[in-house]
Amino acid sequence: MEEKKVIEDVKINKYSVACTIVASMISIIFGYETGVMSGALVLIKIYFKLNDTQIQVLGGIINFCALVGALSAGRIADHIGRRYTISLASIIFFCGSLVMGFAQNYRVLFTGRCLAGIGVGFALVIAPVYSVEISATNNRGILSSLPEIGISIGILLGYISNYVFKNLALDRSWRVMFLIATVPSIGLALGVLLMPESPRWLVMQGHLGDAKTVLSEVSNTKEEAQSRLHDIKLAVGIESNCDNDIVTLKQQTGGKGVWKELLLRPTPPVRWVLLAAIGIHFFEHATGIEAVILYGPKIFTKAGVKHDKLFLANIGIGLTKLVFITASTFYIDKAGRRRLLLTSVGGMIVALSALGFALTIVHQSHDQKVVWALWLSIATCYLYVMFFSIGLGPITWVYSSEIFPLKLRAQGASIGVAVNRATNATVSMTFLSSTNAITIGGAFFLFAGMSVLAWIFFFFFCPETKGRSLEEMEQVFTRSNKSRNVDNELPTVQK
Repeated sequence: MEEKKVIEDVKINKYSVACTIVASMISIIFGYETGVMSGALVLIKIYFKLNDTQIQVLGGIINFCALVGALSAGRIADHIGRRYTISLASIIFFCGSLVMGFAQNYRVLFTGRCLAGIGVGFALVIAPVYSVEISATNNRGILSSLPEIGISIGILLGYISNYVFKNLALDRSWRVMFLIATVPSIGLALGVLLMPESPRWLVMQGHLGDAKTVLSEVSNTKEEAQSRLHDIKLAVGIESNCDNDIVTLKQQTGGKGVWKELLLRPTPPVRWVLLAAIGIHFFEHATGIEAVILYGPKIFTKAGVKHDKLFLANIGIGLTKLVFITASTFYIDKAGRRRLLLTSVGGMIVALSALGFALTIVHQSHDQKVVWALWLSIATCYLYVMFFSIGLGPITWVYSSEIFPLKLRAQGASIGVAVNRATNATVSMTFLSSTNAITIGGAFFLFAGMSVLAWIFFFFFCPETKGRSLEEMEQVFTRSNKSRNVDNELPTVQK
């Protein structure tokens, strides 16, 4: 039996781009919170007279709190919709930034950081899910990469904020850095209400008329909109010839029963999807990116960069990440997820091994400067960020958001994000301690080893999803189709 293919125009719909850009604003705020903390920690440590353990806890606690946000966001997004969930995340960010900016002691600062962490969990779940659900198959890769580009923009803005405000009085500098984030947070909380709701969520609620209206706006042709609606209705269990604007669904669609289908009684395809999502989220941070983003100044200090140049070196990291993630988005739909992923991780193995070697030489030289090793440390640090940004960074969010079946997507994505934040927290809260125990070079050799495991996992467990509609993903993750789906590049019929 011939499979039905979605009829889509190759052009990217401008309205869907605008919607995804607005949704990605929440990722910019999250990225800013991550990037600004890198330099703020240096100032906060001096202001509150903190030790390395307190700094590690403050830096990493945002990720443990993000677990709460991530595990809550999926159910909330299924209940109130994707759009209102983005607005809620913005309000949480606003409160967290406000508390951190006016903190008078370590405990209050810690509380504000936790609030921001809950917002992080919401942002990491809802921005990719909304972007995936609003996009057409042919351009889903580039549009659903926009939240990751947003994170990179935010990180870079955080680094720039560090550099611009570092010379203010000590009791003002880091406060201003945090308070700046309140402005876009409240703006997005209001502005996101002008966006349309996800058409897939609307169909799950039985609002076919509203979904049809949204699809007509985010599709280039009437035929494409009808074809997309047809596939969504079949995925939800609505007869394709149903023309009612509102229908009553037999099954609950507010997110109830999803955990059982994901964790207790998953079908073989869902079990494989969950394994792939958990694996890609785990390896994104187990390979060390948070160590570079959060503790860049520490690494550059070890590499011999002078104190007055640390923040500039950090800006270089942020700029590298943004440039290469942006470049990679134009190839995700052409080259495919799997090819970029394996290339990216392969390059990371080489870069991390060289970085570990160079930092080991610097460490063993003690007070004697080994110039070539210093330069190699800096170059390989940037090279590692480059390879991460062309594949593993953006594809983690695209891949994990598109592979779950519609009913399971929001809460399935929240499980992946929870694993992501737990791994991130573990790395960020143990990195300084591990460098003391096994040296900073040894820590990056450990990340190189994790990258090898990541490459093996992606090779065997992550089939290609390029060219497949969201409603076809269960077929992609069917064991009987594994051999032909590992490298499949099924084209969609283009008008």
